[in-house]
Amino acid sequence: MTFVFILSAIAAIVTALLVVPLTAKRKDMMPSLISLAILSFIVLAIIYYVTNLDRNWTALWPWLVLATLAGTILSRGNEQKLKGVLFLGSLGFAIFMLSAPFWNADDKYEVSKMAEQVEIEAFDETKTPASVPPKFARNKMKKAFGQVPNTSYYELGNLQIQKIKDEYVYIAPVEFSGIFKWWNGDITPGYFRMSATDSSDNPKFLAAEMSYTPSSYFHKNLERHMRMKHPTKIFHGDTQLEIDEDGKPYYIRSYGKFISARNGFEVEGIVAVDPATGQTDSYKLADVPSFIDGAVSPETVSLQNSYYGKYVHGFINSLFGKKDVKLPSDEGTEANVSPIFGEDGQMYYFTDFTSPKEGVDSMLGYSLTDGRSGEATFYTGNLEDSYMDSQGALQIIEKKFIEKKWQGEMPVLYNFYGEASWLTPVLDSNGFLQNYFIVSAANPEISVYGNTPNEALKLYKTAIQRGGSTVDGSSSAEEKSVSGTVVRVFKERVGDYTQVSFLLDNKDNYIVSSEISPLAVYMQEGDKVQVKFLNTGELFLPVKEVIIQGIEQ
Repeated sequence: MTFVFILSAIAAIVTALLVVPLTAKRKDMMPSLISLAILSFIVLAIIYYVTNLDRNWTALWPWLVLATLAGTILSRGNEQKLKGVLFLGSLGFAIFMLSAPFWNADDKYEVSKMAEQVEIEAFDETKTPASVPPKFARNKMKKAFGQVPNTSYYELGNLQIQKIKDEYVYIAPVEFSGIFKWWNGDITPGYFRMSATDSSDNPKFLAAEMSYTPSSYFHKNLERHMRMKHPTKIFHGDTQLEIDEDGKPYYIRSYGKFISARNGFEVEGIVAVDPATGQTDSYKLADVPSFIDGAVSPETVSLQNSYYGKYVHGFINSLFGKKDVKLPSDEGTEANVSPIFGEDGQMYYFTDFTSPKEGVDSMLGYSLTDGRSGEATFYTGNLEDSYMDSQGALQIIEKKFIEKKWQGEMPVLYNFYGEASWLTPVLDSNGFLQNYFIVSAANPEISVYGNTPNEALKLYKTAIQRGGSTVDGSSSAEEKSVSGTVVRVFKERVGDYTQVSFLLDNKDNYIVSSEISPLAVYMQEGDKVQVKFLNTGELFLPVKEVIIQGIEQ
C-alpha cells in the first residue's frame, strides 16, 4: 500500500497545482490547494485499490486531461494561457493513446506471427487423447462436493487441465461463495482433481489450505495481492491454479508489456503466488518452473490469434478489403481456445480459423500455441482439400442427435490415420457425456461415434476405408503380411457393411470391413488365411487385404 499512497500523493499535489488558480490571493489559494490535494489523494487511492490499476503514470492520462481542462477554465490571464498549453498537450497525449489501435496493427501482427506448416503429425493410435469435456468434469466435481468440509461456505472454482506425473488431469479449486463466507472461513480447504482422459474416473478432493485466492477479499484477494507486490507490471488474463508434482497448489498470472500506448499486449512471464503463505515470485517465460503447463494465459493466446488473423495486411484491410483475413473461432473451452496436450507432453492451445464471410464454415487453417513459451505454429492443412471448421463439426453433431437434443463440446482437430478429423465429446442437455464423435474435416460424410475415444477410433478406421481413403498416414502404419490360422472370429454389423474381427494363432488381433474384403464374411475358426495389414501398434490391426484358403477371390 505504501507505493499506492506515494503515487496518489504525488498525483494529488500535481492535480491541485493544475486546477487551483495560483494567481489568486494567498489566503484563498492555500485552503483550496490543500483541500483539493486531500480530496484527490483519497479518490486516487480508492481508484487504485478498487480497480487494481497498474501504478504506471501513463494510466493517469484521463485524470490529467480533466485536471488541465479544469485548470484552464478556472484560471485567468497568463496562467490560463500556460494551463491552456498544458491542456492541449494532455489532449494530444490522449489522442495518441486512443488512436493506437489504428496505427499499431502491423506491430501487433509482428508480435503474433506464427511459423507455418501444412499438417500436424499423425496421432499415436496406442494413446488416448485428453478428451473428457470440461463441462462434464465440472458436473462430476459438483456432485462430489460433499467431500469438502463446511460445504456451505464454498463453491467450485475455475477448471484447469494439467499434466501431473505423466497423467492428464482436470483441477479446480474450492472457492468462497461470498464475502460473509470468506469472513467466517478465512481459508479455502483445497482443490478437486479428476482424469482428463478417463470419463469413468471420479473426482477426488485434496486438502491444501489456501488464504490468498480469487474469491478472498481485501488484502487476501489474490489479484490485489499480486498488484501490491508488483505495482507496475502489466497483467493480462485471469489467475490460474497450477499443481506441482507433490500436489502443492500455486496461483499464476501472465504479465507482459503494451505493444504501444497502453494498447495491445505481449507476454513476458508469470507471477506465481503460494496461496498458503502469500509468497510471490516473478519468472520470465524461459525460467518458468517445469510443473507449470499454462504459463501463457488462454486470454493472451486468444488475443494473439486475433492479431494474427485480422492484421495480416494492416488495420484498414481488417475492416474493408479483408484480404487474407481469417477469424479465430469462438468454440474453445477457455477464452475461445482449447488447451490440449501433444505427444511430447507439452500443453498447447488449439484454435481453428474460419472465413470472415458469413455463412461459410470452411476452415482456413488452425494453430497450436505452446502453453509455456507462447510460440505458435499455424497449420494450413492440405490446400487441395477444403476443411470444415469447428462450427461445421458441431452443426453435424446437432443434426445427428437432433431428437435427443445432444450437442458437441470442445471440438479438436487431430490427424487420425492421415485424415484431418474433428474429435468432439457429445453431451446431453444435462451436461453428461454420451459419446465421442469423429468426423473427417475434408469429407464430412465420413463420421462415427463410440462410447470411448478409442472405440470411436476403431470404427473411424473402418469408415475411412469405406469412404475410399486409406490409413497410410498413420504415425506407425508400416504395411506387413502374415499367414496363419484363425483361432477366434467375431462379426458385427456397422452401417451397410460387416466388420470382422479375428484372432490368429500368432496371438495378434485383426479387423477388416466387408467393403474392403467382401468374402471376409465367410471367415470361420480354423480357416487358414493370408493377411496384408498395417502395423499401427493397436490391439486390433487394420487389414488391407485378406485371402481365405479354399475360397476363391
